[in-house]
Parts: sequence; C-alpha cells; structure tokens
Amino acid sequence: MTKIRRIHLIAACGTGMGTLACMLKQMGYEVTGSDQHVYPPMSDFLAASDIRLFDRFDPANLDQTPDLVIIGNAVTRDNPEAAAVLARQIPYLSMPQAVNRFIAADKKIILITGTHGKTTTAAIMAHLLTVAGLDPGFMIGGILKDYQSGFRIGNGEYMVIEGDEYDTAFFDKGPKFMHYDPFITIMTGVEFDHADIFKDLDHVKSVFAQLVSKIADTSVLIACKDSPHLMDILADQNINPVFYGSDGDWTYADMVQADHQTRAQIQGPESDYEIETRLPGHHNLMNFLACAAAAHTLGISTATVKQAMASFSGIRRRQDVRGVKRGITVMDDFAHHPSAVAATIRAVKPFYHPGRVIAVFEPRTNTSMRRFFQDTYPAAFTEADMVCICNPAVKKNIPENERFSPEKLVSDINKLGVEAHYFSDTNGLLSFLPSRLIPSDLVLIMSNGGFDNIHTRLLDTIE
Repeated sequence: MTKIRRIHLIAACGTGMGTLACMLKQMGYEVTGSDQHVYPPMSDFLAASDIRLFDRFDPANLDQTPDLVIIGNAVTRDNPEAAAVLARQIPYLSMPQAVNRFIAADKKIILITGTHGKTTTAAIMAHLLTVAGLDPGFMIGGILKDYQSGFRIGNGEYMVIEGDEYDTAFFDKGPKFMHYDPFITIMTGVEFDHADIFKDLDHVKSVFAQLVSKIADTSVLIACKDSPHLMDILADQNINPVFYGSDGDWTYADMVQADHQTRAQIQGPESDYEIETRLPGHHNLMNFLACAAAAHTLGISTATVKQAMASFSGIRRRQDVRGVKRGITVMDDFAHHPSAVAATIRAVKPFYHPGRVIAVFEPRTNTSMRRFFQDTYPAAFTEADMVCICNPAVKKNIPENERFSPEKLVSDINKLGVEAHYFSDTNGLLSFLPSRLIPSDLVLIMSNGGFDNIHTRLLDTIE
C-alpha cells in the first residue's frame, strides 16, 4: 500500500466509524466520509472535527481518489461507493483492520467483550488507567462524561477497545473482536442478541468460543462467573480464567445504596477494600469488579482503584439524567435487551425511593422488533411502577409472523399487576404522560436510538 494521506470512510455515521474518523483526523490524515440520511449527533460530531461528510453514497465521493477507503459493516457489496472502490481498485480495509493498523499498533490491547455492559466496563477501565497516570488510548461506543469523548489516542502502552461481536464487513462476516490480539480480555457475559446476524443462542456462543480459543495462550482472560452461557463456553476450553462474580476470584459484599451513592466491599486475591461510586446497582458493581481484577493484574494500587471508581462520572445514555423539572427526573438509558431493562430498573429504583419509576420503552433494535423476547420482556418491567411502551419510529422489513407485538407486551405487563400503556407514536405518549407525573417521579426512558427527541420534549411539557 502506498503512503497514505487521504482516507475516506463509507458509512461514517456509525458510532465506531465516526469515532475512527475523528481519531484519524486528529492524527493528521485528510479524512472524508459518506453516509445515507446524515443527521445529528454524529454529523455534528464529525463537523466539529472538520471532517467533510457527503450526505449520500455516490461514486463521485471518491473522485478525489483517496489513498485508502475504510468500509463499515453496514455497507453491502452492491453499495455504489463500495462497488466503485472495487472497480477502481482503491485499497480498502474494514474498521477493525484500520484500528489495528493506525490506532492500536504496538499497543497492549485491553479488550472488553460481552453481550451486555461492555461500554460501561470499557469506560471504567479507560478512566482507571488514566487516573493511574498511564495515559491510555481508548475507543469506546459511548461518550465518557469525564472526557466528553468516546476516544483518546493516548501516549501510553495500553489501548482499551470495546470489542463488538457484530460482523466486520461484507467481505469479512466474522465478528469484529476476532481482529484484535488482546493483552487482557474481559468477557462480561453471553446472551442471545443481534437477531439480524445470529440465528440462535448457539450461534452467538460459537463466536465467543472462537475468541476464547484465539486468546487462550496469549491473554489474561477475566470472565463473569454469573453468566451461565459464558461458563458453558469456558467449560469446553483449555484455559484458566480469572473469574468475577458469585464465588469468583473477585466478588463484592455489603452493597449499600443511599444519597445517590453506591458503596460496597471489593474482595479479591490479597485485596479487601471499600469502594464508593455514583453509578447505581448490582450490574455496575459487576463492571467495577472486572476492572478491579484487570487493575490487579497490571499492578495498579488499591488507592488508585478506589480513586478512579469514586471519580468516574459515567457515560452518556447510561442512567444519564437529562433534566429535573418540578421534582420530576428524566433519565436516558440505552437498555433494550430484557436483561438490561430489568437490571436498569432494579438499579435506579432505590435511588429514587419513595418516588415512582415510570419506565418508557421503545423496542427498536433488530432483536427487540422480532418475537424472540415476546414472552421474556413482561417480567423485565415488574419492578417499575408504571410502564409506557411506544411503537418504534423506525420500520424494518420483518415478516408479520416474526414481528414483536408492543400491544401484547402491554397486555402481559398489566396481567402481572403493573400498570402499562401502549402508544402508537411519541406524540401520543407525550400527550398522555406529563399530566400523570408527580414530584419525585423518575421517568426512565430506554431506547438505543434518539426516540424522537422525547427527553427534551418531555421536559419542555412539564410545567
């Protein structure tokens, strides 16, 4: 490959691709990008880095003849730009290939993987290394509040990467995380998700098993002992992981949640110390445990770990308070899988007691718009005081017999004794909800998308 100066990214508005574009720009490359239906916040994010963004896929976007094209995994072979790249024989890479070449080369990679919790765990790990003075690089699928960014190039020897099990590109259908050679790997657990690319749970387990096989001799593996499917995978592998969770090498005890703080006793090999964090709930303590185990492996002091956990401010869209008005709190969260929905409601409830938790949910992922979790979702909402389910604004071409039914979900939640309401669109929800809110209520809004700007609009309607 010739000397690279100009780089073009196809599907630049994806979280990972947009982050990579900004990192490359910061490193001094000339960067352009293209996508279909460009819109904020990613368009603003790229504009702030002075990256030219084309608002459609068109072979003309390549007329400046980039030295390299990076092709996102949302791009199909018949995409007009991708077809032009192949026809013109322009060098190209997938996103993880580009990360390895430009960002993670000569770094010790700390790879965070798993169906749930990997964004938060990666963010905690990056913050911990920073507090330890190790100046890490990181590339994470969320905005860290402490750094107002999801990435940092860093001058230290470590690079924290959120490892995605999603496929890599049209020319490489393997998972992204298989491209990395990790120094430490954290696996937060395995469940079924991503129904658009995985046919069943065994399919998901098979790709994680491939990862374990690949890293067995080259990496310290830190694994969640409370994930039955992950334990199944590890039982078939010749490997000796560091376990965290119930009866693991690393556990926690004596959790207390009060005054918007969580305290617990962290217990591990030659370690027994109390931490305090602003993040709520068991699931976040599990994320902290994984990072405590990694810190111990790296020789980071207990005092530094405690300081990092106390000062970590969290991530946007993870239990992210968007505003408080008339004593009513509006919170944004990315939860969409039934396990994540249940864990999030359970985590925030003690922080707002005796107020009510009003759970507002938009089932818009490729998995939640299908029937896979139709019978599992109702129980996820039982700890909420009221539930509002909104039909997703996005439309997918899903056969009728495979489609998830929000109306049935509402009916099933009501049968469990929890008040639930169905809305065909956001406008209907916003007409219903404000008049029913009272001071001390928490409105927990859960979606992996923008949800029609419901957070701001709801706050604007509360008088």
